[in-house]
Amino acid sequence: MRVLLVAGLGPTFKNSTYLNGTLLDRENGDANAADYLRGTELAGLRLSRLGFRHGGVDYPLLRPRRTTVPHLTTFTLERILEQAGADYDHFDTLNLWDQDDPQPPGGDYEAVLLSTSYIWNNAALRTAVGWIGRHFPGVPLLLGGQYSNLKYASVMRDFPTVDIIVRGDSEEALPALLHALAARAPLDGIPNLVLRPDPGIRGAEPGRPGWYATGFEYIDLDAHPSPMPRGRFPVIPYESMRGCPFTCKFCSFPAASPKWRYKSAQKIHDDWAAYAEQCGAGFIKAMDSTFTVPPTRLRELLRLLPGLGVEWEGYSRANVIKTPELVDQLAAAHCRFLSLGFESMSDNTLKHMDKKVNRKQNLQAFRLLSSGGLGYRCSFMAGYPGETPDDYAQTHAFLTEEYRGHFMLSVFSISDETMPLWQDRERLRIEVHDPHDPDYSWSHIGMDVHEARSLNHRTLTDVRRKNDGAVLMLWQADFEHWLVPHLGTPENLAIEKSVERIGMAPVDHPDPAGGAAAIRENLSRLARYGVHLYPEGVLRGRSLLEARV
Repeated sequence: MRVLLVAGLGPTFKNSTYLNGTLLDRENGDANAADYLRGTELAGLRLSRLGFRHGGVDYPLLRPRRTTVPHLTTFTLERILEQAGADYDHFDTLNLWDQDDPQPPGGDYEAVLLSTSYIWNNAALRTAVGWIGRHFPGVPLLLGGQYSNLKYASVMRDFPTVDIIVRGDSEEALPALLHALAARAPLDGIPNLVLRPDPGIRGAEPGRPGWYATGFEYIDLDAHPSPMPRGRFPVIPYESMRGCPFTCKFCSFPAASPKWRYKSAQKIHDDWAAYAEQCGAGFIKAMDSTFTVPPTRLRELLRLLPGLGVEWEGYSRANVIKTPELVDQLAAAHCRFLSLGFESMSDNTLKHMDKKVNRKQNLQAFRLLSSGGLGYRCSFMAGYPGETPDDYAQTHAFLTEEYRGHFMLSVFSISDETMPLWQDRERLRIEVHDPHDPDYSWSHIGMDVHEARSLNHRTLTDVRRKNDGAVLMLWQADFEHWLVPHLGTPENLAIEKSVERIGMAPVDHPDPAGGAAAIRENLSRLARYGVHLYPEGVLRGRSLLEARV
């Protein structure tokens, strides 16, 4: 059976509008620099001219992130299709967001498979489904992944050209589905499907209203082979669990796989050893919601991983980070970076979230990590239902006055109706005023989305201006990281801070003369780390990803 796999990353970052009009603007950064600095002695400055010398070679500081990290969902699905014996082509979803109407691969297909793992709203899904409908009319359309898994009912209602959704684990369901479609066999015996009772869909049962679901089954993650990307990659993403043992009310993740399952420490060790041997991987990005649970597995990993020599990063909860000894053990196991969802520094807000972590535990984790040897990033949000401006002020004060290291700060968004927070709709007066744009049209007892966005931007601006040690992670996603791999974490943080202050000069200094002075000051700071402005055209876009992740 010949199929087209449409899979890849989502359209953009939700906070990306914060960079509009700056030198860090993805689309217009150079044009903004030219307009802003016209008539000053810095006219002609571009961030792309920043560079450094290493090993006798001059490298650009901002090296575009290339396809050096394989996409986990894509290579997982490719291995499933290969095991099913399917003949497939892959079309990267990035083309859908970057081009008006990109041309698909040539040829005829018997089915189109769309992954929704990196689609988070109806607008993006409509773009993808619409493109498929225009180029492949009448070809059965199969969906799978996080978004359609959670919202299968509304997808089947709102997208009549979607024929089948694969829910949950697809390793066994998808091959069985493709074989049945090719043989025109009945589909009702295949688990994890949502089907239309349309006689035009081969094997679907006619006479049922709307749609219907088949039985739900799980695979054994420890017994099932982990997917292996094809080729040599210094960095490989990894999934060690499905579902989540926690019940944060802003997260639908557990609903996508209600049964929490995880691979053993030994399997993780063996998988990583295979990636190192077969793919040349020296770094693993653990993509799980929380890699540092359960504690028994973590203890076993801390015993097994030091001898493996593969570096890694993962997500953790704050209340796992309890002692300096644990931080030392993680470092000895070659952990290089942890991401933690602090979410808020207000106990009131954390209780509304059912986070089961408090301010004191967040502070303890931060202080241990900031004095230890690991890289880390803590994430926060503004405007969770029930949060008041006074509650949020505690997060603002922490970020502007005490925090050190990388951080992220988002505006609360209502991604779908499966979020457990809807249990509090009446108590917290949660309302969505535009159902077609829920992320940007909500209000609750504490504030509305407009106030939350205002608070968010105020914090980002104050942190940039007042806190030399806290660095926002937003624009860095476009570039190889770290920016100067042969330098340490403190030096790279200082470099990123200066780049951010240069890039955001139009926001911080409406007068270009004042902005030029601030840019010169930060160029001097960069020079301390060997970063300078080079003449146009001297630097080359060489990759340094293999030097350090």
